[in-house]
Amino acid sequence: MNDGSGPVATASAATESFDEVIVPHLDAAYRLARWLMRNEDDADDVVQEASLRALRYFRTFTGGNGRAWFLSVVRNTCRSWRRHGEQGADESFDEEQHVDRSARNPETLALQGDDLMLINRAMEKLPDRFRELLVLRELEGLSYREIAEVMNMPMGTVMSSLSRARQAFRGALDNELQQSGIDRPTQD
Repeated sequence: MNDGSGPVATASAATESFDEVIVPHLDAAYRLARWLMRNEDDADDVVQEASLRALRYFRTFTGGNGRAWFLSVVRNTCRSWRRHGEQGADESFDEEQHVDRSARNPETLALQGDDLMLINRAMEKLPDRFRELLVLRELEGLSYREIAEVMNMPMGTVMSSLSRARQAFRGALDNELQQSGIDRPTQD
């Protein structure tokens, strides 16, 4: 196991600081933790714990994609918290806190709010692995290679799993639309 005392880790630590590599990705870490933990307070705690772990083990960071490395730490911290029963009550994601409403009219806001509620309910119905994949790819914009690094799986598995996650999301969204009495838009 690499203890961080090797020349590669030392060279990386000497050229890049924790603040340069990790701090720019705190918002992405929080968004991922929020979706995985399903609770804002737990997400805050997880990101704080993940940041402490990243700081503690930063000497093992050998350079490369700091975002993928840190999101991997966040993901593992979420799993650890869930495994040890530290997750709080299940609550739905409050999109109201994360949307810039300054330039929109009330009608548009109402329609978008309905859309966001449907999407949120559909996402909540997905298995954790699918939700993780969709959050990392569609919300955080990670490449397949970065997702493979974060989730510690082969890139081919990422691609096939992401395809299944998208299909499952479409099915869950169709189900939500049907339950809400909304006709599914036709595809041309």
